[in-house]
Amino acid sequence: MFDSLSDRLGGVFDRLRGRGALTEADVRAAMREVRVALLEADVALPVARDFVDKITEQAVGQQVLRSITPGQQVVKIVHDGLVEMLGADESELNLGVTPPAVIMMVGLQGSGKTTTTAKIAKRLTSGQGGRDRKKVLMASLDVNRPAAQEQLAILGEQTDVATLPIVQGQQPVDIARRALQAAKLQGYDVLMLDTAGRLHVDQGLMDEMKAVADIAKPQEILLVVDSLTGQDAVNVARSFSDQVPLTGVVLTRMDGDARGGAALSMRAVTGKPIKFAGTGEKLDAIEGFHPSRVAGRILGMGDVVSLVERAAESIQQEDAERMAQRLSKGQFDMNDLRGQLQQMKKMGGVGALAGMIPGMKKAQAAVDQAGGDKVLVRMDAIITSMTPKERSKPELLNAKRKIRIANGSGTTVQEVNKLIKMHQEMATAMKRIKKMGGLKGMMAMLGKGGLGGLGNAMGGPELGDAMNQMGGLPGLPGTGAKLPPGFQNFMNVKKK
Repeated sequence: MFDSLSDRLGGVFDRLRGRGALTEADVRAAMREVRVALLEADVALPVARDFVDKITEQAVGQQVLRSITPGQQVVKIVHDGLVEMLGADESELNLGVTPPAVIMMVGLQGSGKTTTTAKIAKRLTSGQGGRDRKKVLMASLDVNRPAAQEQLAILGEQTDVATLPIVQGQQPVDIARRALQAAKLQGYDVLMLDTAGRLHVDQGLMDEMKAVADIAKPQEILLVVDSLTGQDAVNVARSFSDQVPLTGVVLTRMDGDARGGAALSMRAVTGKPIKFAGTGEKLDAIEGFHPSRVAGRILGMGDVVSLVERAAESIQQEDAERMAQRLSKGQFDMNDLRGQLQQMKKMGGVGALAGMIPGMKKAQAAVDQAGGDKVLVRMDAIITSMTPKERSKPELLNAKRKIRIANGSGTTVQEVNKLIKMHQEMATAMKRIKKMGGLKGMMAMLGKGGLGGLGNAMGGPELGDAMNQMGGLPGLPGTGAKLPPGFQNFMNVKKK
């Protein structure tokens, strides 16, 4: 969602880096552009003004202007300022010491409270974020929206999280009292209360929330805000913050195309930390909000730590070990190739991975321009149209079989040939890998072995070379094996 802001700031800092020395006038001119970029990104005016004033004061210091790399120094100051604006350090949920810990979800109708409740509950029960697994009970207090309680019950089934049985006609305060009693008697660690919302802030909504809070005495009151509502999200946050004791904010639809100003303004307006960010529709598409990582993404510095964490969550250790053993023996068939492509999809797709790599902003744009992750879908369709024997022995694929596979996958014979050639080149590269171990080996393969070749397919050799650099980054150890240029111009093949 920060693409527009990131592009604007990137242009400003590229011009600064290109100069050997900076004057105070250069810095002030650049800061004016930064201010315009923030305002265009929908950052609240007072927040943008305070941010730019603080950054300018630091950036025009003699230590910066006389440094060997003044442009880089200014970028670092802006980065640190963004981190401070977003909340400095990430904030964990406060689950207290005596169970059950009560988490109360509040917000306007349509902001995604119910789905976010299920996402956080799933995160707690699975132990994501480095926590111990928690026993969670969810309860819907929304008696106004039709089928709201049934929706939470269905989400509970999908996430394997318990929900409070529905009693028709019971009011929110009574539901909260019954939920608290059930959580205590049945030994739940966490009780999550999904409160009702309105289409706008009104006193009735606030009175209902206050009454529930008096009964439940929650450790956390999380405001759920839709990032796509722009500047109005800031006004909503201010209204709730004035009425109820918020402890944190959850931003939903952070994967959307909003300008990002709401996220940047939220901390400054409410004084409360942003604790989670929803990154998609799936029930596992939620991340802890890390200010330093978000600032790095905005300034094109990447987010390798999140990439490694996403890999650790997406890649099963057993699968990684099995793949490592096969690769150490020089074995790499179509099933292995499909497994690698599926891992990329689980980790968010090639575009999302490229966006987390330092200096890969242009690569991400190239991926999007080439059609995004549709290429993964077409490749998977080709492989699944093969028989099990053909997948394990690709050398059996003759002209007649290729025609059948192309017809079955809705592609062309030329595309099938491109995929086969890609597999041959990857298999050759994998044979040079002498020793790979567990998750480390899988990550290395995703770096030099996989994304480099996929980059060749989606954007040509330049993108492939850029993606190959993933293998040498901290936390993404390289294998020493270089994948030959593979499956050139796969995306450019005309569809049947």
